[in-house]
Amino acid sequence: MYVPAQFAETRTEVMHQLVHQHPLGTLVMLGEDGLQADHIPFDIVAGGSPFGTLQAHVARSNPVWRRDAHTESLIVFQGAQAYISPSLYATKKEHGKVVPTYNYMVVHAYGHLRAIDDPQWVRACLERLSAKHEAGREAPWAIGDAPADFIDTLLKQIVGIEIVITRLQGKWKVSQNQPQRNRASVEAGLQEQGGESSLAMAEAVALRGA
Repeated sequence: MYVPAQFAETRTEVMHQLVHQHPLGTLVMLGEDGLQADHIPFDIVAGGSPFGTLQAHVARSNPVWRRDAHTESLIVFQGAQAYISPSLYATKKEHGKVVPTYNYMVVHAYGHLRAIDDPQWVRACLERLSAKHEAGREAPWAIGDAPADFIDTLLKQIVGIEIVITRLQGKWKVSQNQPQRNRASVEAGLQEQGGESSLAMAEAVALRGA
């Protein structure tokens, strides 16, 4: 990934936070037919390496877990993103020398995939993921809410995967290359637009401009 120095995010905890907030990763691996991409919700846990470990599960029928473990994997996590119109820049009225762009936050994680064909491990992973995503609901769903034989059957149909992260790369393109008055006007404009992604990007612009 091309990352100009001003857009680089190197803090592991900040990149981990993005993965926690946007857990659906795009897993890219080299398969027999060339590059293959799978979209998988991951959990990131401490340990394995200074960058942590990604854990998930896939359908047993998905060939991804059978791919060569010696081949490096890339997992892409996309955070908030927003189109930035030239009209959001304060300097547009001064000289007009502005053009559209896109702001975004993204994390690339690298490592080697290991399949874990262990029902107990997979169940623990499912319980952790369910608890995480159900948190905040009035009546959170738990695996124990479903019949035991039903869950046991499902567990036979999925396989765990784990990727110890060997390299972690972050890019936060959030208007750092603009003068302060443009960053302020972009933040205000995104807040006015509203919507989850625009508001999240407005917050990111404000934090990087502080």
